[in-house]
Order: sequence, then structure tokens, then C-alpha cells
Amino acid sequence: MQRNIRGPRSALTDYLASQNISARQIRANHEARLRAAVADQAAASSSIAQNVEPAEAPETAENDEDDAESLVSTSTRQATTRKRKSAVAATEKIKNSKPSKLRKSRRNDPDNESDEDALERSAGPMPGQLANCEECHKRFTVTAYSRAGPEGGLLCPQCSMKLTKEENAARDASKKGKQKATGVPIKRERRKIQSLILDGQIGVKTLMTLCVETLANNIHLADDLGDLPLPAIDRVSRHLSKRRLMGPDTLNLFLQPQTHDIMIYDGGRLNSNDYMRIFQVCSSLKALKLRNAIQFKDEVMEYLIGRHIALETFYISGANLITDEYWEKYLKAKGQSLESLRVYFTDRYFGDKTIESLPGYCPSLNRLKIYHNQAVTDKGIEHIAQLPQLQHLGLRLVNQTQTMPYVNVVQKLGHQLYTLSIRDVPQVDDRLLDAIHDHCTRLVKLRITNSEAMTDAGFARLFKDWKNKPLQIVDLELCRHVDSSNPRLNQHMVGFCSAGFRALMKHSGKHLRKLNIHGCRHVSGEAFEDVFAVGQVYPDLLDMEISFCEEVTDLIVGLIFKSCPRLKRLNVFGCMKVKDVRVPRGKILVGVPNAMGMIIEGTED
Repeated sequence: MQRNIRGPRSALTDYLASQNISARQIRANHEARLRAAVADQAAASSSIAQNVEPAEAPETAENDEDDAESLVSTSTRQATTRKRKSAVAATEKIKNSKPSKLRKSRRNDPDNESDEDALERSAGPMPGQLANCEECHKRFTVTAYSRAGPEGGLLCPQCSMKLTKEENAARDASKKGKQKATGVPIKRERRKIQSLILDGQIGVKTLMTLCVETLANNIHLADDLGDLPLPAIDRVSRHLSKRRLMGPDTLNLFLQPQTHDIMIYDGGRLNSNDYMRIFQVCSSLKALKLRNAIQFKDEVMEYLIGRHIALETFYISGANLITDEYWEKYLKAKGQSLESLRVYFTDRYFGDKTIESLPGYCPSLNRLKIYHNQAVTDKGIEHIAQLPQLQHLGLRLVNQTQTMPYVNVVQKLGHQLYTLSIRDVPQVDDRLLDAIHDHCTRLVKLRITNSEAMTDAGFARLFKDWKNKPLQIVDLELCRHVDSSNPRLNQHMVGFCSAGFRALMKHSGKHLRKLNIHGCRHVSGEAFEDVFAVGQVYPDLLDMEISFCEEVTDLIVGLIFKSCPRLKRLNVFGCMKVKDVRVPRGKILVGVPNAMGMIIEGTED
């Protein structure tokens, strides 16, 4: 009985199996080549025997002995021939190869060597033997897959891979050349196209965009930025920061003695000495904007205090190593000239005590923003009400705050505020909305996010008969009822709902440019249909965010596009009833989950 007993497999066996190479098939092919070589040799011997003239006929018995000896010698020659069978097969292979045929076809000189001599000279090594690479002259083992070089020799594996890459590159270049010659544009990746659409770029790039990208791609060749206008310099800085190219070398391009504005959007690669160099070179600096300024420490602040630089605008983000002591020193020494102070991500520094010193040290301060701060509490908000010239206020604090500190600020400063931004205030209630209605008459931008206590009735009272001029930017993101047991049940109409939405659009819809009601899921479909009904026009609305408003349908999206002729982008993430919408040409619909992707650029006329 036959038994299938198998031992351990070697690494070579596993490799051959992974490459679909069978050792049995290799052995069979080898034996077939040997039999073919023996047959060819026998045929050649018989043809030679037929072409040789016959000798004298044997007449004696001695001729029989000579025939026996000749048979022995013939068998010996055949054995010798078997040893040369591999060389013969290799010679035939080389003779039929393309380089050999090319060289043979180019022979026009009748004095050249014979074909047999040429084949004997050009016969290469067999698989398993050693040979020298034609390119690098390196010694390597010849295999059945060894590639022939341009001169007819063999190449080592490294040179073979290099030659293959060169041929592929040449082939790709020829294809691109044909595309350019025929005028057929090269297709971009879909992901890059969608990214450009999200950035607001529809169609070809502007000349300034092309120039900025070219400069950023060759920033290592630039010596300075010359006399570029401030918007162009700002775009260059943004592009370099986006690609993480803002370092000590590229920083020198922005430093000039006559520079008034420095804008760095990614200072992660800059150290403390680089920031000091800014104040050392730019003696006329008036506005400083630094993001991700990790290494802006107390020593840098101390150096700034010692320089004759009076900043009017100070924007700093991520400088969480500046202590309260040096903040107070700076405000005491340089606060008289400050008109705008924006501080982001300072963690446990820049707290209530620092804000308490602002009214005395910064009498001209008209813009204050404090975002992602862990040290400011209700007590610090109370001190903001003492700033006499404040016109723009933005707060996003980590500590939970109550309603009355905000109400006091609005009661004292509301008549002069142009922008009011309060983020992440889940415990602030309708008393703030009533204070805004009573005291704010100049607001252009209103932002209240993540409110869980304000009601729809409070929002309706805010916008009804409000003496404030129409708002241009409104952000009421996530002002909604939060109930983990039943989030859709809202008996007391908590959050921004249908009545508040109707009142808002009636008061400010004609001049509104940007609207964000992300997550306000209790705005009904009837309210959307009434606001964007046929005949209603909102000529200035450019950007609208209605994601996760569950009642939004294809009909409502179509009405929005018709009512807002200048609308560029509409976000509908989470609106599961939006499935098939005809998007007008030049407009962008973001968030529809379909086969086209999450972003749709309109093509409808």
C-alpha cells in the first residue's frame, strides 16, 4: 500500500511553491532538453556519414575487426557528446536570440568570421554558472530569468531591475508626451479633485494660486519675497505651513526691517532663538500672528519686553509655557498699544488674574479672544465687562460657566459689540438671549454653540422686533435638546427649533452671508419649506450648514438652491432623506453618501 509520508519542507521548496515553480516540472524539462540534444547530435552524425565519399570496400576479415573498433569509438564519442549537450542547447538559444540576430543582420563585410566561430565566441554561460554583469561587471549566478543587456551580455538582478525601471519611466513619459501633444488633459486623482472643491476651487486655478504653489515648490531657491503685497505673503505663509516647510531657513524670507506684519501658521519647527530673531530683525513690527508656537517661552517674552516694539495685534496659539508672571509683565510694559489680543490653547496660564489686569494695562483693547483655556472661570468673565473699548469678544472655555457673568458683560458692553462668540455653554439659559435683545444693536456676527438650556421661545424672542441691524454671520451649532433616553422627544422645545428659525430668517435672511444650524434636529421640514418657499430670495447667502437636521429632504435642498442664487456650498451630512438632488452648476453639495462620493460639484444648468 502506498503511503503519503512527507518530511519537513525547506525554505527553497516554500519559495518555489510561492512562485508557482515545480521542481518536478524543471526536472522533466531538463530531461526533455537532454533527449532533444542527443537526437539532434545523432541526426547530425547520420547526415555527415551520408555526405562523406565511400572508401574501398572491405575484402578481408580484418575489416570486420575495424568495424567493431569503430563502433566502440562511436559510443565513446556519443558519451562525450552527451556532456556537451548543454553547451549546444545554450548556443542554439543565443543564436536565435534577438541581439544575436541583430548583430548577424548587421554583418555586411564578407571577411567576417564564420557563423560557427561567432556562435562559439558568443555562447553564454548556462544557468547555475557564474558570469560577469555587462553593466557593473559584478560576479553573479546565472539563472533562467537572467536578462540580456544592450550589448548581448547578461545582467545581474540589480542591473536588470534598474533597466526595467528606466524602460517603464520612458514608456510613461512617452504616454504623457502624447497626451500633451494631443491636448488631452491628464486626469487627476478623484480625491485631490474633491479636496480642491472643498477648498472652494472650481475650475482652473488663478494666476496667484499658481505663482504661490510654484514659489512653495521651489522655496529653497528663493532669496527673499521682494515687494509682494501682504495678501500674497499671507498665502505663501499658509501654503508653506500647510506643507510643514516653515523652518528656520524659510523664516528668513519673511524677516525684513520694514516688515509690519508677521504671520506664521505653523511654528512647530521654530525654536526660541528663531522667535527672538523675529523681534531682532523686524524693528517696525505691529502685528504678530503665531500658531503652534510651542517654543515661545518666558525667555522669548522677556526678550520682547526689552525691545522697542509696540505690538497693536498679538495673536498667539499653543504657547502654553508662558507663565502668568510674564503675561502680566508684558501687559504692564506693552499693553498701552494693544488693540487686539487673541490667545489660544494656553492651558492653565492666562487665567482670571491676568484678565483682571487687562482694563488697567490695555485701555485701547477692542478685540479679545480666549479659546481652549483651563484657567478662566466666571470670575474672569466678570472682569471682561470692565474693558471700555471692547467691540469683539470671543470665548471658548474649558470650565463650565453660568449665565449671569455673560449677562453682565452684555449689559455693560452690548451697545458697542459688533461680534459676540460664545462656544460650549451648555448651562447658559434664555436670560442671555433676552439681554442680547435688549442691549445689542450693532451685532454683525452672533455665535452661541452647544447650548442645552436655551429654548426655542427664547430664540424667537431674540429675533422678534430686535432693534439690531440684520446679522451677516449666525452660528447656532448644536443648540438642541439632549436626552440620552429619547433624544427626539422634546416636549419643552429646548434648543433652536422651528419658531426660532422662522424668526431668524425673517429678521436677518436678506443680508445673511453664512448660516450654521448644524445638529439643530428639531427644526421641522415645514419650517424649511416655509422659509425657502417659492418667491423667497436670500441674495447674500454664500455658505449654509444644515447637517444632521433630520427633516431635510431632496425637495428642501432644491428650494434652498433656488432661493439662494449666490450659494456656493451646502453641507447636508447626516440628512438621510437627501438622496438624489440635481445640483446647479457652480455649486457644491457636501455630505450626500452616494457612489459619486461625499462631495458633489453641480453640473446642472
